[in-house]
Amino acid sequence: MILVTGATGLNGSTLVRRLSAKGVPVRALVRSTARAAGISSLPKVEIVEGDMARPETLTGALRGVDRAMLISSSDPAMLEVQSNFIAAARKAGVKHVVKLSGIIAELDSPFRFARMHAEIERRLEASGMAFTHLRAGEFMHAYFRQVPSIVAKGALFLPMEDAKIASIDVGDIAEVAATVLTGPGHEGKIYPLTGPEALSMAEVAEKLSAATGKRIQYINVTPDEAKRAQLAAGMPPFTADALAELFAERRKGKEAHVSPVIPTIFGWQATSFDEFAARNAAIFRGEQPAPKG
Repeated sequence: MILVTGATGLNGSTLVRRLSAKGVPVRALVRSTARAAGISSLPKVEIVEGDMARPETLTGALRGVDRAMLISSSDPAMLEVQSNFIAAARKAGVKHVVKLSGIIAELDSPFRFARMHAEIERRLEASGMAFTHLRAGEFMHAYFRQVPSIVAKGALFLPMEDAKIASIDVGDIAEVAATVLTGPGHEGKIYPLTGPEALSMAEVAEKLSAATGKRIQYINVTPDEAKRAQLAAGMPPFTADALAELFAERRKGKEAHVSPVIPTIFGWQATSFDEFAARNAAIFRGEQPAPKG
């Protein structure tokens, strides 16, 4: 049995849908079944309640599981809850854990979530279970956060200067995860995952303009301006500080490398930003709501 944690989030639910479509039985771990309506009716999907912040609730969810996908929110508790899951999975006899990690997972990174991901990876490697780390770059879906300013002002306001970033569609992450969870040969591997190109924010704006049929421009803002706007919009200070650290790393080019893993290891071409923008043009025009997650 395969268990997917964070199953109501964007990445988790996409993976559950992908496994279900392939006819693979999957157990979806959720904190509340009330939030699982979108996946509970899918074929081959079993919904189980459990909370990684309370490891005693994981016993039943892990019973009979031999492979698990470890996903949780990027929040202050990420290191604690994922470490709880690793300990519970080991105790339950899980054989292989696949972790959704960050592209710049480093123990000494200035970015707090990169440090957390690296420490979780270290703990998973030391657990004795087989592991695979999927180090994903920026999700293309992150640009949905810019929809309000795109619709209201025709602009992306980001503190990126002229740096480039190689973002990835969450569907490609889910396809890689499904392949790793259902096939052999991926144990002990670390896979950096990106899309097929690194783009500057000006290039992202050009591609969104072409997809939506409206002029969208990129406006570089200072880190302080970005943080003030985030706090004014209600973002928690911890998250705003974390994003400031992340964008500082991105301005150094830390996420600009295009990984060859998807075409060379998995045998397909990752989704381009043009394809992503065209598929979601109605969202970027403000005509449809962006998916939650």
